[in-house]
Amino acid sequence: MNITIFSIGTQGDVRPFIALGLGLQSAGHRVRIASGMTCENLVLSHGLEYAPLTADFLEVMAKDPRAIQRGLNPVALMSTARRHLKEMSAHWAEEGLAAAQGADLLLGNGMMAVLANSLGEALNIPMVETHLQPVTPCPDIPPMMLTPPDRPRNGKINEMLYHVLRAVTWRMLSAAYSPVRKSLNLNSLPWYGPYYRQKKEDRRILYGYSPALLPPSPSWPTGVQVTGNWFLTGESQWQPSAELEHFLASGEEPIYIGFGSMLSDDTDNLSAIIYEVLAQCGRRAIIATGWGGLAKQEQEQEQKNVLVIDAAPHDWLFPRVALAVHHGGAGTTAATILAGIPSVVVPFFGDQPFWAWRLAQNGVAPKAIRRDSLTADKLVAAIAEASSENMQVAAKSLAAKVAKEDGVKTAISLLVQWGLIDKGNSPIDTNAASCGDELSIQKSCETQSTEHPDFGASRPEPSPRTV
Repeated sequence: MNITIFSIGTQGDVRPFIALGLGLQSAGHRVRIASGMTCENLVLSHGLEYAPLTADFLEVMAKDPRAIQRGLNPVALMSTARRHLKEMSAHWAEEGLAAAQGADLLLGNGMMAVLANSLGEALNIPMVETHLQPVTPCPDIPPMMLTPPDRPRNGKINEMLYHVLRAVTWRMLSAAYSPVRKSLNLNSLPWYGPYYRQKKEDRRILYGYSPALLPPSPSWPTGVQVTGNWFLTGESQWQPSAELEHFLASGEEPIYIGFGSMLSDDTDNLSAIIYEVLAQCGRRAIIATGWGGLAKQEQEQEQKNVLVIDAAPHDWLFPRVALAVHHGGAGTTAATILAGIPSVVVPFFGDQPFWAWRLAQNGVAPKAIRRDSLTADKLVAAIAEASSENMQVAAKSLAAKVAKEDGVKTAISLLVQWGLIDKGNSPIDTNAASCGDELSIQKSCETQSTEHPDFGASRPEPSPRTV
């Protein structure tokens, strides 16, 4: 079968879907990933098809780095996000139709769920939502768009906040999707958005995070499933530099410090704090500058226990470090858990405070440090706490639980169970995939090198279903 996956954002928003795509490809399906141009090489290098979407978040953050700070406040972010999304989406209808051409199933991640659903409606193709963080209303999990409270909220108030935030989210997305749906000759969506058009028991959602980190809510319907992480591991093309290998071999395990795809409007100040922290605690460290959250400074020349790199695959590097100081992105959070190391989280944006909270709740990270109140003393204290034996043991315990999960295989099992794809070549237990199950199935990550210039020109007529 032909499957198109829509996901835009940073590489952390796309890597899980390359992993899922490789699993689907191993099961005999053809997979195309529609994403921004900054992820084109990443997709193609793993042997999957690529379709372009206008969505350059690096350019957005470079032009407006304060947008990240506003991202911690969904109301403050609204006008900024509306403007940027409206600009990005001018060609989404045309690009989306090209990406969906010949597809038998569409998967839409995050904000792309509305595009995938609209394309599915226009082309009569089944569609499933995917998310890397929880968005389904419930009384027991705090909305990830808000910084979690110190004490649990009343369940009814908590659930009400989800619905309020849905309205806020649609206020941001409607600027992009109202023109898209018009271009696709579809009816306009109501002021409250697309979230209540289906019965909740008919809505299919796959959550690509670990139930060991965040168990599913017992109030969710059976169509909402937490599969486990979709880990992209074993990137065979990447080789460490001799300098990095030598540094790792020449002393105790270092601290990793990096903020991935995050840009900062106070890079120099943030970097100065990091170097001051390392001078105070005397720890060896690898600093990853990423897209520009940190800068290489003169102090690095004076500190022989510091190595500055651009980036390195987390699945390769994290098992070789003692702990990670990071922003709390979903992908980085999952990588620290898989590696069995504690975290120190300084959130920048969006769902990052939520994942910092979950790490702290699981005893594998201190309480998050707000970026606007970050000091060297606070970070030194947090690193000391994360280095404690209790947190080291807790991190290894959580890693052992996650190692029993196979999110890719579980997601594929559910798609088969729901009748959306055939079983293909993989020995999938369709009776095992259910909410909260921990499947211990060996994952096959072998990729095919065959080039696919396009999906097949013809495909079976899809059944008239709305998913």
